[in-house]
Amino acid sequence: MAEIPILETPRLLLKPLELTDAPQIQAVFPQWKIVKFLTTKVPWPYPVDGAISFCAGAIEAMRSGEQWYWSIRRKAAPDILIGVINLVKNENENRGFWLEPKWQGQGLMMEAADAVTDYWFNVLGFPALRAPKAVANEGSRRISEKQGMRIVGCAEKDYVSGRLMSETWEITAEEWRARRKK
Repeated sequence: MAEIPILETPRLLLKPLELTDAPQIQAVFPQWKIVKFLTTKVPWPYPVDGAISFCAGAIEAMRSGEQWYWSIRRKAAPDILIGVINLVKNENENRGFWLEPKWQGQGLMMEAADAVTDYWFNVLGFPALRAPKAVANEGSRRISEKQGMRIVGCAEKDYVSGRLMSETWEITAEEWRARRKK
């Protein structure tokens, strides 16, 4: 496994996910506002061992070189995990994330998404990034819009909250680099 670096933004530290992150994830993650627009890969109700299973699986996926996971932490409180963001080597699903509700709406996830998108294109060298999401997930859609992504597919998909219309958003490496130069 190649070393996954710590990524920094003006307000955040994105640290490679570790097994020791499981207790904080278990304490924060099982909230309806977080899980309702996540896919049914997420067990709900969230089991008492959900975070340890998630972290163990994520670490194994990182070792395979197919996925990259970071815990999201504010520089002002680097010991406190407030979310997770990941990248996946997959044809139609390359990025996912969640953030503790009290930190939403402050541009923090935008910073994290920009950092990992830069990593996807400029370090890993992929030609395009695709991010599926529920149409009803307005916050996630805003991030894709602000990043210059466009909708390339629509379909119904199963989410923790039920079957919903879903969109797949995409941006190419060339489009990303052109936007970042502005």
